[in-house]
Amino acid sequence: MSHDSAPPVPPLSPAEVEAIARAAHAGQTDKAGRPYAEHLQAVAEGVRVRGGDDEQIAAAWLHDAVEDDALTERWLDEAPLSRRTKDIVLALTKRAGEPPEAYAARILATPGAALVKEADLAHNADPARLAVLDEATRTRLAEKYTRMRALLGQE
Repeated sequence: MSHDSAPPVPPLSPAEVEAIARAAHAGQTDKAGRPYAEHLQAVAEGVRVRGGDDEQIAAAWLHDAVEDDALTERWLDEAPLSRRTKDIVLALTKRAGEPPEAYAARILATPGAALVKEADLAHNADPARLAVLDEATRTRLAEKYTRMRALLGQE
């Protein structure tokens, strides 16, 4: 690629990131049957109230996009987003067969990622969200979230 090509594309605005995430997850629902975008919005808001910056809020909107195949890793790599935002999204993207300890270690090693995961876990473990699930699922998820918080030192 020549250096005298088009000027660099400005980074996506927070509103553009939100719109892309909402479109990417359109039609998806969470375990309780709610529109998936409600979870993304709650995580983004959780990041904001915890003092997160715009890069972390962007990552919150996109935190499940690659894992859920809503967007590709190539899209993320080529998107006009900061390297930090991309690194946080990749850190939060679980890999098939990955032990929780390795997942937690990657999050802790990535600047800004632990705060986004804290907001994600807080919304996932919200008793009102869990209450609509069957008891076995509720128990399994509560144990999973508690274990991840422990691995991240967020207890």
